[in-house]
Amino acid sequence: RKETMTKEEALKTYFGYDAFRGGQEPVIDALLSGRDAMGIMPTGAGKSVCYQIPALLLPGITLVISPLVSLMRDQVTQLVQMGVPAAYLNSTLTFKQYLLALERARAGRYKIIYVAPERLETEGFQSFAQAADISLVAVDEAHCISQWGQDFRPSYMNIPAFVEGLLRRPPVGAFTATATPEVQEDIARLLSLRNPLRITTGFNRENLYFEVRQPSDKRAALLELVRSRPGKCGIVYCSTRKAVEEVCALLRERGVSATRYHAGLEPEERQRNQEDFLYDRALVMVSTNAFGMGIDKSDVRYVIHYNMPKDLESYYQEAGRAGRDGLPSSCILLFSGQDVRTGEFLITHGEPREELDAKTAELLRERDLQRLRRMTAYCRTQRCLRQYLLQYFGEFASDYCGACYNCLHNFEEVDVSREAQIIVRCVAELGQHFGVGVVAETLCGADTEKIRKFHMEREPSYGLLKDLTQVQVRERIRFLLDTGTLQLSSGPYPVVLLGKPLSADTPLLMRVAREESSFAKRRPPEELDDRQSELFSRLRVLRASVARRQGVPAYVVFSDKTLRELAVAWPQTIEEFRAVSGVGDVKAARYGKAFLAEIDRFSR
Repeated sequence: RKETMTKEEALKTYFGYDAFRGGQEPVIDALLSGRDAMGIMPTGAGKSVCYQIPALLLPGITLVISPLVSLMRDQVTQLVQMGVPAAYLNSTLTFKQYLLALERARAGRYKIIYVAPERLETEGFQSFAQAADISLVAVDEAHCISQWGQDFRPSYMNIPAFVEGLLRRPPVGAFTATATPEVQEDIARLLSLRNPLRITTGFNRENLYFEVRQPSDKRAALLELVRSRPGKCGIVYCSTRKAVEEVCALLRERGVSATRYHAGLEPEERQRNQEDFLYDRALVMVSTNAFGMGIDKSDVRYVIHYNMPKDLESYYQEAGRAGRDGLPSSCILLFSGQDVRTGEFLITHGEPREELDAKTAELLRERDLQRLRRMTAYCRTQRCLRQYLLQYFGEFASDYCGACYNCLHNFEEVDVSREAQIIVRCVAELGQHFGVGVVAETLCGADTEKIRKFHMEREPSYGLLKDLTQVQVRERIRFLLDTGTLQLSSGPYPVVLLGKPLSADTPLLMRVAREESSFAKRRPPEELDDRQSELFSRLRVLRASVARRQGVPAYVVFSDKTLRELAVAWPQTIEEFRAVSGVGDVKAARYGKAFLAEIDRFSR
């Protein structure tokens, strides 16, 4: 390591990049100057560079506190590949391995040490930390400190005391991909950050395509989606272990290279299956939300949610595992009404958190139900899906992104002012005591048990929208919920309530689908030309061979994005090779000769 190395030189030498991404440089400058910093950056935006570059330039050790065993291992593997001395301390190490790692840490062998928050309290680690020259503490997945975050972990509450107990308080960097404005305030307060630089780079991931489908047969829809992406890596998320087993078996029966991951498997099998996916021995990972936190696989081309998650924070984090290399990737959610009922059951009947008093636990349960309703509304909205997500995280977005199903679908705008007035009148007549289904049945003039039981046929609004189907009436009710004209009550059985009054002067325009269009029409793929594509394929084969010899996942050697740039640039010399994004000095020295020889063979 050069003592006088600049941050730009470190970025190029170790990471192979010529320029910082948005938000990275100010965070790095703050931490290097000794100031605390908080970075809210979406998955794939390069949060880790924000603390890894200062770690290389500061004199002592950087501690990275993370709850994610898989992230620690993955990032340490990548750092070592780049020539950075790094290690992790967590429950996967034997006691002997742990003691050896601590001994090497004391001897100053590592620049970066990843550690689980629970480990901070142990006597052995405390003894090491008191004697070590710790220049920086980075807190990853910082939303875990907030009870209002989607993944609260009590062990995070011990971090401030640990930092204050060090001989010299180092600067603290806090990082997360998903945090609402309320959770961001919690992070700064609970971590006791001192005048932190706050950077929110924006939650928008322009390379991601979003879509929600409501298929009558989820199994058939999933098979169609996976088969239409041969050779591409993907993740399929399911809400239960049982669903994981069934979906994985289905894909395997149909010849898809798939593996599975959930908490019910033996740790050895989970580890083996995870490595099969990371090393491209299995192209599709079917998993519960237990998989993916901290998995830095850059070439995941699609994420399919077989079931709806319980909140938008989890959804955006999981969907964001697609396209970390910046290439076009798809995030598709297969939605059904049963998903909502499953989510409600898991929230209301979930294991109580022992560390919480009854009042706080009830507050959190109500908050979780509210978040489930926002997630459900996302699945049913006809607004721009990207706008819906970004606004949820407190960010402005236009109502047309051109890269989600709702924007690209063949919609027409219809004036629903008359229907809206009738729906609002019906809700008032029913005394605001019934759910969406009963309101739709009443308006369509249905003859059901509930209609007869409550004598809805006597209401003036009964049958006033019988020219529409119940699905169409429900769509209009959801549109009015979206605009705030109607509201849903809280609780397990929400009823439709009156919201803000309708404007008598302005027409109420709602987007309605004209016809179903094929997936291919919705998003034209960005493809290489034939010769570039052939070279890209050959470079992938070479990368797989190199990765097997090195004993690392293929993307750790080079990302798909770097291979695509090599296929376009056709470098002839080591200098030209080093100039390609993602090729650092260590990797150029280690792999340059083999890759240049392959490019030369191809060009001949």
